[in-house]
Amino acid sequence: MKATRPIRIITSLSLAVVAISAFSWLGLGQVSGAINRIDVFGSLDNRPDKPSSALNYLLVGSDTREGLTKEQSKLLRVGTTKSAAGARSDTMLLVHISKSRDKATIISIPRDSLVTIPEHPSSLNKEKIVPAAKGKINAAFAWGGAPLLIQTIEQETNIKIDHYIEIGFAGFAGMVDALGGIDVCTKRDIDDPNSHLVLSAGVHTLNGIESLKYVRTRDFDGMGDLGRMQRQQQFMSAVLRKVTSTGVLLNPVKLVNFFNATIATVRTDSELNRNDLIVLAKQLKNLSPSKVRTLTIPLGNANARVPGLGSVVTWDSVLAPDLFNRLREDLPLVDEVTPSPSASSSASASPTVIDKFKTRTADENPCGALK
Repeated sequence: MKATRPIRIITSLSLAVVAISAFSWLGLGQVSGAINRIDVFGSLDNRPDKPSSALNYLLVGSDTREGLTKEQSKLLRVGTTKSAAGARSDTMLLVHISKSRDKATIISIPRDSLVTIPEHPSSLNKEKIVPAAKGKINAAFAWGGAPLLIQTIEQETNIKIDHYIEIGFAGFAGMVDALGGIDVCTKRDIDDPNSHLVLSAGVHTLNGIESLKYVRTRDFDGMGDLGRMQRQQQFMSAVLRKVTSTGVLLNPVKLVNFFNATIATVRTDSELNRNDLIVLAKQLKNLSPSKVRTLTIPLGNANARVPGLGSVVTWDSVLAPDLFNRLREDLPLVDEVTPSPSASSSASASPTVIDKFKTRTADENPCGALK
């Protein structure tokens, strides 16, 4: 009897672990059920083909004040839902997850990108149809919400968007606080009078509200939106490092808490169900920061001007289509070219890495190793 007792104890512990995991994943399913879903694809026609099982998510950061407490609004100095009604696109990211689910790419889309916005009902009079015209991509979101933004991006890139996720200020702040803050590094002092962010050069651990200021700041270095996108990419990388290093994706309980903290103002497409979230979380649990690349759509002119639109950003006419095709076909963004060995050398030449899209891996830090 004594010899079998350890076996019984081990068996009981194993069953307990299985039970906890099962209930935790069930809890994740319940969390996903609380997310606000919207129909973003129902009205879309002539969508791009999907040549692979890779996933393309459109992640939009909205500047809606919904869900913020009075204290948070005061700290951000952004006003309330009454003083700043509605929502505008503050950030646009195209997230591509490889068909094998072992690699991911995060592409920043400049808000002032010059695109052709398809015809759409007027935001003031739904019976009036506004013809297709050139405009800034963030205007598509302002005029027609997620459906028009998705239609515009699919038309410009020929990449089919599989799922849509929109997160507001409150959800973003909750996500950061649920992780215990995020470490960021700035190479220079930041004193932005508009975002009200003040940081000295170096490494800082930012809470939710401070992080919001960090990813929104754009008026201290003369780089405007381009500098802001670089900081957003660095911040996303820092979040991924924090999530993987603290085992959030490996621990169902932590994952449930993480989701609970982010759903305050999250909206997704109506086709993204709880099983999709559970399966994706399980598939990505072994995704390391070194397998995630961040970049901005290759630009032709970051300071172009168009009559009636003012300052706009244009995309590179060669590199941007090449990037979109690689994403569409789920091809590598970084090429390795192995030159032929010279006649005088019998050893094989080392491959040359060509990264023409200027990507960064999520394990890279702007100031070296963080604390």
